This record gives sequence, structure tokens and C-alpha cells, in this order.
Amino acid sequence: MTDLLRSWVESANTPETDFPLNNLPYGVFSSGEGTMPRCGVAIGEKIFDLCAAEGDDLVTPAGHPVFDVPFWNDFMELGPEAWGELRARLTELLAEGAEPLPGYLVDQAAVQMHMPFRVSEYTDFYASRNHAFNVGSMFRGPENALPPNWLHIPIGYNGRASSVVVSGTPIIRPHGQLKGPDDDAPRFAASQRFDIELEMGAIVGQPSEGPISVEQAFENIFGYVLLNDWSARDIQAWEYQPLGPFQSKATATTISPWIVTAAALEPFRTSTPERERELLPYLAEPAPMLYDIALEVGLTPEGGRETVLSQTNLKELYYSAAQQLAHHTSSGCPMRVGDLLGSGTISGAESHARGSLLEMSWGGKEPVTLDTGETRCFIEDGDTLTLRGAAQGKGYRIGFGACMGQILPAREIGG
Repeated sequence: MTDLLRSWVESANTPETDFPLNNLPYGVFSSGEGTMPRCGVAIGEKIFDLCAAEGDDLVTPAGHPVFDVPFWNDFMELGPEAWGELRARLTELLAEGAEPLPGYLVDQAAVQMHMPFRVSEYTDFYASRNHAFNVGSMFRGPENALPPNWLHIPIGYNGRASSVVVSGTPIIRPHGQLKGPDDDAPRFAASQRFDIELEMGAIVGQPSEGPISVEQAFENIFGYVLLNDWSARDIQAWEYQPLGPFQSKATATTISPWIVTAAALEPFRTSTPERERELLPYLAEPAPMLYDIALEVGLTPEGGRETVLSQTNLKELYYSAAQQLAHHTSSGCPMRVGDLLGSGTISGAESHARGSLLEMSWGGKEPVTLDTGETRCFIEDGDTLTLRGAAQGKGYRIGFGACMGQILPAREIGG
């Protein structure tokens, strides 16, 4: 484990910051009315303006501008060697003892954050054993909780890239077809069982044609974001058979605004859990490819204070992002720069570590009590849900910032 790297940006040296010099996550921001979104790096409470630094030849990863655009895709395309060189250069420029460059710093509190990359395609997996077991137990009983294929294959579905939004974007309660167990026919109405899914998103930074190995997949992942795949459970219950989720998962998927690179997370690598069934060779991991990242979910009712609903860890995943990506390519499916892979809901074994309200309230049968005294089975209008995550090191943390969204009332159709 590496020690804290100190910076001349003093706020990057505090134990509580998400963004020490060890992190250097990438985002897109705009500062002031009329300014164009551009690429930047979080350092303490500041943002280092990469567009300005590139314009003054402080950083020149491509020999031509790649940071004056509102996405990191152009830089990702340059490949792992360029990724490493930029990280080394930023560490050099921002390290304690280097000449301070305050003219390139912007206060994080004074900017608007934007989507950090263009999402090419979006795939959501179902890779947490505890989550799969909990949900399966509700609907099929514990003896039949896991589908027969679950211990052999990373299960997933193709979602909507167009519905991925950055943290802070309001989420409008969706409409859909709903059918209760005793109803003769479905009705069209606003979802009453709207939910969150605490996930991690992996961003593909290099294209592939044809199958790639787990090791190659690991090297192709540029970085990670927190991800909340909002889910309408009542719409899903009616529509998912036989083809799986569709409109129930198409409302929105919220991601955190900072891409934490695989390089920053390197000291926190850990192994996936012990296998209950041996995996086929193409899914075998040659080295630890998961990360020890503490995660939590908070709910703030409108006008109230936040209650932490859940605390879990990314290492609970049964399949790593590298295994998910390798499986995704196994059919010959080409992957593109900017593809986003959602891990699926991350749940621990204990009740306080469940990653969705569906599990926390056990399908609505066991309401969750907030610190305000209110109860929740699912999300109500006005509620703000916030995901947080960080890996803890020697006196520092590698954080992601908040992944937040507030639920607004459903709109009238056509309104």
C-alpha cells in the first residue's frame, strides 16, 4: 500500500478528502455562464483545468488538443501508455515541492459538473451473489433462489446509453404498465415501487474485436464510477418475462461525475469470493481483479436530514468487471471506447448491507425507518438518494464524490 502523496494544493492533503494526489480522477466541468464544458482533474477541493494546461503546453498527451471537449473519449482512445504518462505528468505538476500553478485551479464548489464521457453502449449485470439470492428468495424461495446458470455465467442485459445521466440530474417518476397479482388486466400508471440499485460502473477505454481474455479485459478498463440504476419494480414484475428488463430500467441511470482510474485503485486490488462452482477457463482470473471499496446509500426526504440506509463493499461481487467484459466479448461482440458496464446491485450478507430498497424492505413487507421517524418501502417523491464510495489507504482515501438524484413527481403523459 502506498503512502499519501502530498500536494501543494493543501486541501488535497487532508485525511477526509476524496481527492488526494493519489487519486487524480477525471471529469468534465464548466465555470461561469457561457463557458464551454471542458476536461479537468479533481485535486482536493479544486479542479486542475486540463484544457488551459494543454493550451499552454503543460500537458500534451496527443500532440493535438484532446481536453478542450466535453468528454474523455478522445483521451481514452490514446491507450494505456498515454494514460500512464498523463498520470505521471499530473503527479509531477501537482506534487508538493513543484512550482505552484494556482492560475489553473478552479473551485469545485463554483462549477457545474457534466457527463464525464460519451456513453457508447450500456450493459447492466447481475453479479452480486447476496443480491441475487435475496431477490430470488423473495420470489422463488431460498431453495430455488439462484437460477441454474448464475454460478457459471455473468448474467446481464443491454440497457439504454441515452438514459445515463450525471449526478445531480433530477429523476422523474416513470409511468408504465402495472398489474397486481389479483388484477385481471394491467393498467397504465406511475410506478409506486420505484427503487435504487447501488452499483459500480466500469468504463471501457479500448476497443476490441472478437473475444478477449480476462487479463486483456482488465487492461482495457479505463476507470470506474458509482452507478445507480433506477428501477421501477412494479413495471419490471409485469414486463420481465420472458425477455427480462425493458421499460422498468429505462428511466435513468445516474453516475458519479468523476472517473476514478484503474491506476488509482491499483493498491486496493483484491480477489473475488471463493467459487462455489469452478468457472469455465475463459472466465478464470490470473490475478486479483476486484477492489476493496467501501460503499453506502443515503436517503434524504424533502426538507429532512439524511439517513444512511446501507453500507457494503465492492468486494462482495461474485464476478469482477474484467470477467464481465471478457464474457461480453466471448460471442464476438465488439466493444467500443466509452462502453459502460454496470456491476449489478452490490449487497452484503447482512441486512444493513443490502443495495436496494427491494431488499431492505423485503419486497415492501418490512418498512425501513428513517432517522426522521418516517418509513419507506420504496422511494417517495421529493426523496434524494445519494451513493458514496471510497477505498481507504494509509491516511488517505480514493473517493468518487457523490452519485445523487432527487425524485420528482410523474408527469402527465404528453405534458
